[in-house]
Amino acid sequence: MSPSSFAERHPITRRLLVGATILGVLTACGTAALQYEEERLTFRVVKETPGWYVGLPDGVREFDIPVNRDADAQRIHAWWWPAKNPNAPAVLYLHGTRWSLTGQVFRLEQLRAFGFSVLAIDYRGFDKSDGDLPSEKTVYEDAHAAWDWLVAQQPDPARRYIYGHSLGGAVAVDLAASLSKQDAPSEIALPDAASTEPAMQPRAQHLSAPNAKSKSRAANQAASPPGTPAGGLIVESSFTTLADMAREVTYAWLPVGLLMSQKFDSMSKMAKVAMPVLVVHGAADRFVPSRFSQQLYDAATSPKTLLLVEGGSHNNSMRTGADQYRKALGQLFGLRIHGAEDLGAAVANGSGD
Repeated sequence: MSPSSFAERHPITRRLLVGATILGVLTACGTAALQYEEERLTFRVVKETPGWYVGLPDGVREFDIPVNRDADAQRIHAWWWPAKNPNAPAVLYLHGTRWSLTGQVFRLEQLRAFGFSVLAIDYRGFDKSDGDLPSEKTVYEDAHAAWDWLVAQQPDPARRYIYGHSLGGAVAVDLAASLSKQDAPSEIALPDAASTEPAMQPRAQHLSAPNAKSKSRAANQAASPPGTPAGGLIVESSFTTLADMAREVTYAWLPVGLLMSQKFDSMSKMAKVAMPVLVVHGAADRFVPSRFSQQLYDAATSPKTLLLVEGGSHNNSMRTGADQYRKALGQLFGLRIHGAEDLGAAVANGSGD
């Protein structure tokens, strides 16, 4: 299939194709104009509230987090949805492009249904957060500010997790790699891949329920090595680098990487992540090829798990593969995840990126 016919069938990739052409023209117009247009095309912020948003879920607290300690620091808008269990694990949710938190409720509900307390943020430039337009630099800063807030709520590193969807996956990888660099002890290494990786097939329907012995073994294997900054990283429906995504919809020989100031290079950072990593992708994702998640998984150190959800799209893998998701969370991270209960008011056809 030619890049042009591929782009015609995929709305997101068609926009990127047009964007790459615009970037080439803007190169001659000056760096500032180029960078602004690139950031606009990368994040594609939608200001309107999505039609599927029916209001703030019960129990969610809205507040703002300053991005630094300056008196005039900009603020990011956040939602905190604590679990009923005060000892529940906590997860930082980092969304992708286009939609703000109001477009993310269906995944937040699912994470909480799994038993997590959830902190979710809008990057600067999204909805109620300060700022005009996001950039790679600012979203990384925003993720760090949110993480600092979460640390105060859940002081146990083994009970803190990072989750990123789509472009938010690249933000999550950057945060995990940065925290690993800050906290990595000099004399402690991660366990060897061959001895610690859970026995899990990379297709959702092939995952078998573990018996009592395998549950105990997986929980022991999943425990984060001493000194790791978090219990684990979850990356869903994401990509290797932004340049790889651009090349996917143009031509391999085009120097798109040279034109792009926004790198979002998860590939080079994944090996630096010193915590268990769960990589999830819908096998039917029409927007981001699942092979990118395979490459991220290959680059990660152990313990790690790749979950390819049969029938899962770019947005619904957590719902379509809910049972397999629970098993992956339990086996890799040693979490006691809720059973196959109703996921509540999760939106059946949510379309947040």
